Amino acid sequence: MNIFYEEDGGFKVGAVLTDNDTSLQVEAPHGKRSKVKSSAVLLRFERPALGEFMAQAQRAADDMDVDFLWECCGEPEFEYAALAREYFGHEPSALESAAALLRLHGAPMYFYKKGRGRYKAAPEASLKAALAGMERKRQQALQKQEYLDQLGAGQLPPAFQPLIKSLLYHPDKNSIEFKALEEASTAAHLSPAHLLQRCGAIPSTHEFHLDRFLFEHFPRGAAHAAVPVPALPHDLPLADAAAYSIDDAATTEIDDAFSVTPRAAGGVRIGIHIAAPALGVTPGTPAEAVARERLSTVYHPAGKITMLPDAVIGAYTLAEGRECPALSLYVDLNSAGEIAATETRVERVRIAGNLRHDTLEPVFNDAALASGVIDHAQGAELKVLWDFARQRAKIRQGDNPPQQQRAEYTFQVENDRIQIGRRQRGSAIDTLVSELMIYVNSTWGRELADKQLAAIYRVQSGGKVRMSTAPAAHDGLGVAQYLWSSSPLRRYVDLVNQRQLIAASVGEPPPYQQRDEALLGAMRDFELAYDAYAEFQRNMERYWCLRWLLQESRSTVLATVLRENLVRFDDLPITARVPSVPEVPPDTTVELELSSIDLLELTLHCEFRRKIDHGAPGDGAN
Repeated sequence: MNIFYEEDGGFKVGAVLTDNDTSLQVEAPHGKRSKVKSSAVLLRFERPALGEFMAQAQRAADDMDVDFLWECCGEPEFEYAALAREYFGHEPSALESAAALLRLHGAPMYFYKKGRGRYKAAPEASLKAALAGMERKRQQALQKQEYLDQLGAGQLPPAFQPLIKSLLYHPDKNSIEFKALEEASTAAHLSPAHLLQRCGAIPSTHEFHLDRFLFEHFPRGAAHAAVPVPALPHDLPLADAAAYSIDDAATTEIDDAFSVTPRAAGGVRIGIHIAAPALGVTPGTPAEAVARERLSTVYHPAGKITMLPDAVIGAYTLAEGRECPALSLYVDLNSAGEIAATETRVERVRIAGNLRHDTLEPVFNDAALASGVIDHAQGAELKVLWDFARQRAKIRQGDNPPQQQRAEYTFQVENDRIQIGRRQRGSAIDTLVSELMIYVNSTWGRELADKQLAAIYRVQSGGKVRMSTAPAAHDGLGVAQYLWSSSPLRRYVDLVNQRQLIAASVGEPPPYQQRDEALLGAMRDFELAYDAYAEFQRNMERYWCLRWLLQESRSTVLATVLRENLVRFDDLPITARVPSVPEVPPDTTVELELSSIDLLELTLHCEFRRKIDHGAPGDGAN
């Protein structure tokens, strides 16, 4: 005797070896023996033979019209044997009963299982929906295969064109397009980005990286919508001094300028003048909404994305030949060069000139300072500012030796070609500007802290830098407190702090109170945005460095070992892991061979060639 039984959601057959009341010992066609509960047995049979039963039953089941079965069974719940009897028109054989059961069980959209051997027909609406879903999946499978064929042939499916950015940067992993792209990429042993590039969907690697950033942080695009330009205040007092800014040639957001005025009683008055957009870009204005959303200007080698619209920048930037609203810190120095008093004013300042690095550096440098001759119309004023800056640096540094200044790199992109320049930080101009900015930010930080007014500070302790609403030391700068307030055209926290400083200066209630959610929210959002913008800038600098290596057909470079196999290129701001570098002391110079530069992944492969002995003449890279 043989049995047809249900086990683990499927059907099996076996020859009965032992038949007990509650269980049977059976042997499967392949010889395996097992114990089967009597309740699991659906039918018993002698013919056909055990090894042929399942195949014949399945063929008979496949011949049964499932739509006809569904129409025959009606709405009530039924048992499979009853349906088999009605379908065949006679008492069904074991083979026919098994066929009916297999057909019912194999059509779950048509028949709902209600128990062992019992089913219920699916409602008509549910069946139609299920069949429509199955057809939809069939069509999607056909469409997916068409996409796979096109991608495999290096062709971009037309349907992919409007989806390129989302597929690259934030794909819907349930979409048929992404599934096809992922499967085709796996088959081609390429990343999705490289496969799309092969299909012509990424004509520019630069745009690939820029669009990734814009997709995430500027989904509506980087261009500014037109906003009303806040009215410039005209009732501010006009400062006596004429001020000059010092910036590189590309700067349009001129935030700071300086003035030097002799005092009648001896000594001089130094003015540090900061552009004052906070006078017009106030909470509730369209320009403020833009600044709050963007939080900072974004810089990268091929351009920048300004925090404020150009028209607003143009109204408040410290452009020469204009009387500009400014928040000024005046420092009175006596004849001995000591600070006698400081004063903060809200005023208009005459900008006599915008000095630029490229024309100023040839005459204002270490050699000129050593000779005592600064061949410039503002040479005397520059010397006063330099002396004050150097004095402040000594006070900040105390007994600590000056930190070694690392090289700074400049990037100029024109007609898709890159020029990378190198300049050593710590020049006379760098020191002058940086020290005056540190002084004004630490002084204004102290003013707000002393008056217990809310502000956003920049704090460093234990080597970690963070934003805080509580004044605390900045160990790296050597000051007791430090806030960002000198770049209000470029950073939102500077704009927020400037509002507090202006209110304190004119004796008005401050816009922000301690623990103000608007202040805390601005600080949190700024930190996130500032980190993301800085990461983007670093990535784009790395991109253009790799482009430069390709552009210049460089096959070798010199690099300095930092630790183990981590090296820093000597002439480019690139660090890389080079496993083939042997164990050498840090600061060892090595020559590396370059290969496999990938502009999408921003990676390159380097191989160690040799160690450079600087004592041996003629050593260098080819």
